[in-house]
Amino acid sequence: MFTRMLKLKLLNALAPAYFFIATAVTFILYFCLFIPTIFQTPAMSLEASTVFHTAVFLFLMLNALGNYIMTIKYPAESANESVIPMCSPDCPDRVDAHYLLNGRHFCKLCKKVILRRDHHCFFTGNCIGNKNMRYFIMFCIYTSCTCLYSLVLGVAFLTVEYSISFENPLTFLTLLPLSTGYFFMGVISGLQLFLVLMLYVWLGIGLVCAGFCCQQVLLVARGKTWCQMQRGQLVESCSTWRDNLGDVFGSRWVLGLFLPVQTVEASSADQAGHKHD
Repeated sequence: MFTRMLKLKLLNALAPAYFFIATAVTFILYFCLFIPTIFQTPAMSLEASTVFHTAVFLFLMLNALGNYIMTIKYPAESANESVIPMCSPDCPDRVDAHYLLNGRHFCKLCKKVILRRDHHCFFTGNCIGNKNMRYFIMFCIYTSCTCLYSLVLGVAFLTVEYSISFENPLTFLTLLPLSTGYFFMGVISGLQLFLVLMLYVWLGIGLVCAGFCCQQVLLVARGKTWCQMQRGQLVESCSTWRDNLGDVFGSRWVLGLFLPVQTVEASSADQAGHKHD
């Protein structure tokens, strides 16, 4: 138990660092390599395509970072419970949290009581619940879009700079092992190998975030959380799927699709959490 908890705490510290490093690397590659190489323009001149792609990248990146910050800024802990409950030795729940009745959980990593806890996100370092689920879902959407967009530009850069053809669907499957072998043989540079590795990082993060986002939206529409699914509580919510989505995304949900702003009042989020308990 102690060893597993130590591993979770270590992961809780390393995952945010990994996220910020990957974000910084993506930002540097975009402005230092992709834009100057793919969209070559004369000095002191900006083409419409360059401005467009830069605006799209900044929009996706800033929304991903903005919703990431909002997920942390509006935690899901209960403001009315400050006493840390003790976990019994025969606690039936997972090692990172235990159930406290009425839809509440105590997270051993956050050391707080969480309202309608869904799961603990190691990349944000806090629990996802009724107050920050909307920001977490938007964070997943924009992170997935940013990674897949960076993947497309990375492929374009490798095609332009190193004349690598991706017309064959099998190229992407064999690119990493072949590039690794060529690197140790001294045929390609370390930068090219690093760019190939980043393609797989962007693809992996993009697909995982997209799949995770779809799962979370389906759970929200059903009025359920991942913790409830794990406990076998599969009874459908009494509310309609529109009401369940409205509780999470708020009445100004259209604005929240394009800007990382608060669309649900704090008091309303608290009431929603207690309503489902």
